Amino acid sequence: MRALTFLWLLPRNVCVLILRAYRAVISPLYGDVCRYYPSCSAYALGSIQQHGVIKGVALGSWRLARCHPWARGGVDDVRPRRVPRYRITDFGFVVPASYGKA
Repeated sequence: MRALTFLWLLPRNVCVLILRAYRAVISPLYGDVCRYYPSCSAYALGSIQQHGVIKGVALGSWRLARCHPWARGGVDDVRPRRVPRYRITDFGFVVPASYGKA
């Protein structure tokens, strides 16, 4: 069962790793230019962590489509799941809720 859970969460965690690398290397080059809080990359990261790759990428793409010079902007947080199924580590990886418990 652990192996299946690992395989199920692998695409989500690969996306988390890619977005963390983007946020560390490329995002600082742009500076603070986002009209929304959190930034679009942080929103995409949170949406993938909360909702999975397919829905998370869709939510992140929709957010990028709304981000333009005439956008009103403001606070736009990711809506959490009603019932959280997984836990997020300090680095941002998604793990089963029982991970690390004895």
